[in-house]
Amino acid sequence: MLKTTYSNARANFAGLCDEVTKNREIVIIGRRNGDRVALISADELEGLMETAHLLRSPKNAQRLLTALQRAVNGEGEPTSVETLKKDLGLEG
Repeated sequence: MLKTTYSNARANFAGLCDEVTKNREIVIIGRRNGDRVALISADELEGLMETAHLLRSPKNAQRLLTALQRAVNGEGEPTSVETLKKDLGLEG
């Protein structure tokens, strides 16, 4: 995470935007009144919002975390996208 002033952000906005989009960096911009804002790529923000949505329900959050733990533990077998499509009748 990068930190900068409002004046510096204004003077170097294009470069900061490049840093944010190319390197998935977040830039915290401090303002004279003490408030701060964040410059974040739209893709990164959408991902964070989707994650927050999926974890909002405690039941869904537990299901996802359990599945993640099973994957980390090497449980289950990898399946290709093509196999999943076939199994779900989504071919064609």
